[in-house]
Amino acid sequence: MNLTKSNILIASIILLCFSFALFQFQEEYFISAISKSLIVPLFTLLYFINVKNKSPYFTWFLVLFSISDLSSFMGYYLNTTKALDIYYILGNTLYIVAYILLIFEVVKSLNVKKVIKNYKLHLLVLGLLNVYIVYVLLNIVDPVFSNSYLVYVELVYNVVMLLLLSFALIAYFYNDSKRSLLFFLGSLCIVFSEFIQIAYFYIVDQDMLNFTSTILFVLAFSFYYFHSRIRNEKTFKLFT
Repeated sequence: MNLTKSNILIASIILLCFSFALFQFQEEYFISAISKSLIVPLFTLLYFINVKNKSPYFTWFLVLFSISDLSSFMGYYLNTTKALDIYYILGNTLYIVAYILLIFEVVKSLNVKKVIKNYKLHLLVLGLLNVYIVYVLLNIVDPVFSNSYLVYVELVYNVVMLLLLSFALIAYFYNDSKRSLLFFLGSLCIVFSEFIQIAYFYIVDQDMLNFTSTILFVLAFSFYYFHSRIRNEKTFKLFT
């Protein structure tokens, strides 16, 4: 029974991807936005059906992300700047909290003292790289926003995203397992998806950028889903 439900959900996700691509290139942006907004909720249902030992952090990450995604097309109905600003802040706050929960998910697999002791150089390089990336991203989006509060939201959003990627990379070095590799690949895809989306929104309005961003977005949640299916990390060492 679960297998049938899973196959239906997987087929639905694939159809939504095709639907998004079709309507995106036909410039039917409202319908493409609805198609994209349903993808993560379906991954969430797939997770609830197939994963028995659920992580509270990962579960709430999926739930909050789904809620924010389901409300993403509401922006088409808002006509005032104030309403759009409130919608932007609330929606991105949900994403930020979701990403923070995902950071907790990866940090719980680490011994922080050992990480600081053994990966000092890695942490320093990642920290400097993250500061530079955030600086570049803020220079891109800052001229677009008239409200300074929106810039702060964007700043926090980008910092949390980069912290997620950094912790995922450190966790892969530390654990050296298939599970941590899948988590890192998911985080890498979702961060690159966000960067490409920034380019689409603020630099070049080309449908191919949004399509590429969405493909990476779907890949990210595929990797996260496969990561959640692996119960015992110690039995999936890559180099044993």
